[in-house]
Amino acid sequence: MAKTIVVKQIGSPIRRPAVQRATLKGLGLDKMHRTRELEDTPSVRGMVAKIPHLVEIVEERG
Repeated sequence: MAKTIVVKQIGSPIRRPAVQRATLKGLGLDKMHRTRELEDTPSVRGMVAKIPHLVEIVEERG
């Protein structure tokens, strides 16, 4: 079974650069306090690291 992480959006994309908004969309997040379970890959970790003020890792599974 592949490792996954649960990512929660904690910040609003309003008044943020377009790159940060696009990163949120790429993670599948669009509204505050939504969560997504994503595969734990270096690319996903890199996206989360680019916007630590907008998302948090809630849980690591696997």
